[in-house]
Amino acid sequence: MLFVPAYQTAATMRTSHPAPTTAQYRLGVYGIAAIIAFCTAIPLRAADPPANLAKLVAARETATAGERSHYTYTQSVRLQELDARGAATGEYKETREVIFSPSGERSEQFVGQPESHLKNLIMTVEDFADIRNIQPFVLTSDQLWNYDADYKGEEPVDGIDCFVLRLRPKHILSGQRLFDGLIWVRQDDFSVIRGTGQAVPQIVTTKQENLFPKFTTTRKLVNGFWFPALTTADDTLYFRAAPIREKLTIRYTDYKRFGAQSTITFEK
Repeated sequence: MLFVPAYQTAATMRTSHPAPTTAQYRLGVYGIAAIIAFCTAIPLRAADPPANLAKLVAARETATAGERSHYTYTQSVRLQELDARGAATGEYKETREVIFSPSGERSEQFVGQPESHLKNLIMTVEDFADIRNIQPFVLTSDQLWNYDADYKGEEPVDGIDCFVLRLRPKHILSGQRLFDGLIWVRQDDFSVIRGTGQAVPQIVTTKQENLFPKFTTTRKLVNGFWFPALTTADDTLYFRAAPIREKLTIRYTDYKRFGAQSTITFEK
């Protein structure tokens, strides 16, 4: 996202429980009962992740991407420029529908026209590529070779036990856009239900700065698969001339499987 400041000389910019205390247990019925009660109160240690966790995640993500490719949905984008008080000073909005033709060809179309009232930021080719592919990031098997995937531990998300994986690009080819961040993976079926990170690379040359915000994408369960539901970002991008704070919201709604007659709603 480029930032064009309003200066006379314009610069191109962008945007356990606690450890039990030692106790002396008496021998006998009461002592044994106390030991049993104490031991049963200690939760079982969570299972270690499988050695091939990244491959299992990628296989599940491939199935998710394949299923999502059969769905129409609406994607709305809102980008705001914010001042030091957090008030919006500029805005870009668009809504697109992902649809199918009568022959089954999948395509996108605008709902109305995009509206741009940005004062400084300019939406770039990379921004639109990120909106399409990086913010709703899916780690399919054909992309796995691009990434180092390191297990970082466990953390529940909305009561769901998850493994946490740190993804880093191994290499970035010219013109390539990749994800750098964390994903939360359900322990029971290896579905990704949340991701937080950044689209890379940042593009900085002597002539331009094209910077990209950190974001979080959450998913919702739709007919057994976890589809992107909401992307949010509220980040300050530090350009050479001046910092710019931007707020990004992307909503993915109205999922409907092609050929079905009724709209499919998110499951709780």
